[in-house]
Amino acid sequence: MSLLGRLRQARGGVRTLRARLLLSMLAVLIVAAGAMGASVYWSMLRQTEALFDYQLRQMALSLRDQGEIAQEDARALADGQLDYVVQIWSEDGREVYSARREVEPPNRAVIGYADITAGGLVWRTFGVIARDRVIQVAQPQRIRHQRAASAALRSVAPLLAVAPALALVIGWLVTRSLTPLQRLAGEVRARDSQSLQALPDDGLPDEVQPLVQALNALLERLGGALDAQRHFVADAAHELRSPLTALKLQVQLLRRAPDEAARDAAAQALTAGVDRATRLVEQLLALARSDAVAAREAPQALPLAERVRQAMADAGPLAAQRGSTLTLEVQGEVDVDDDHAADHGDVHDATTTPITVRGDAAGLAALCRNLIDNAVRYTPAGGRVAVQVLRGAAGPELIVDDSGPGIPEADRERVFDRFVRRDGAEGQTGSGLGLAIVRQVAVRQGAQVELGDAPLGGLRVRVRWPEPA
Repeated sequence: MSLLGRLRQARGGVRTLRARLLLSMLAVLIVAAGAMGASVYWSMLRQTEALFDYQLRQMALSLRDQGEIAQEDARALADGQLDYVVQIWSEDGREVYSARREVEPPNRAVIGYADITAGGLVWRTFGVIARDRVIQVAQPQRIRHQRAASAALRSVAPLLAVAPALALVIGWLVTRSLTPLQRLAGEVRARDSQSLQALPDDGLPDEVQPLVQALNALLERLGGALDAQRHFVADAAHELRSPLTALKLQVQLLRRAPDEAARDAAAQALTAGVDRATRLVEQLLALARSDAVAAREAPQALPLAERVRQAMADAGPLAAQRGSTLTLEVQGEVDVDDDHAADHGDVHDATTTPITVRGDAAGLAALCRNLIDNAVRYTPAGGRVAVQVLRGAAGPELIVDDSGPGIPEADRERVFDRFVRRDGAEGQTGSGLGLAIVRQVAVRQGAQVELGDAPLGGLRVRVRWPEPA
């Protein structure tokens, strides 16, 4: 496996950002150094070869005006340390001079540059005609290549010497550049449920700023959720204390009842108290479970009228017990007779495309159930509750009207808070969680809840959803 391949394999096996950056930059450095070294090497080879050719030509031209080689010049040209071989021929082919050594030089002349094989060697030659002479200078190719390669390596050596220093500098720069991230990681590790203040963003690179901003937004939401949970637990504990104390007193009254009539009255009061406590616990669980269920469920298109009908069916027995009339009107549907209209009101069957809203099924069911249940409970016995499912101008709408006491305009925003009760048929027996659950589900599904005056004389609750995509 090549070195580059091993670097790729090593980079795939590491998990830290620092190690990946170091390996990646080291791989880039090796590739760049190799490419530069190869480019410089081959460039120096070509330049050295050209220089040697130039020396061959200059030596041949320097001898063209000489007739015979002087004795002292002949000894110099025959020096064994000289890489060049000089040969001179006359016009009739007679060899005038040849510096013969231990290897056999070329035995023929070629005008200009040529590569000639003689004596088991490849010679680089240059021949020139001067008057009545042919002068040729030859040099073994092996010597030329050795000297050219040596010169090229000497030119690459500084780059090879600098590469390790560059690798150390790159490592220092990577470590220094990642220091803000390490500091940020330490700040994140220092956070817990009791310490959710925003992370500092001083000195952080611009690329990390969006991450820090997102983390700070998450910490803010988490802090708000934890505060809301703490308040919820505190309020729930406070609200449960009163009904549980009442149940304890009612049990004591039941035990001390002197006769059957007193025991029956105490048992009825105890049953009513258990019912109220049960409803309070159910609504507390529904409120606490609402967000968790929504986080697990993906939003989907849900038929609104179907969820409303189910909620009306759940509230039907209570409406019948109180003698209240419960009716439903769905826009675009045709009236039909219903055997249970006396108990559940006038119900319509769909003959057109259902009106749908986008959200989680559990949340929508809780919204419809609490709206209708609240309307039935706060409407005096024998009253009326009218429910409408409409296609509004901006999207689906759910309207619940009752003939109860209503809510003064000044108190309409406050009743969405948890454990805030309104005066009505149930007095102080309600849990004060119904509208809080409705608001919570509506906000999560992008809907709006509005309170107003109903044509029946009581309260009108209108929920508007955006048009589903």
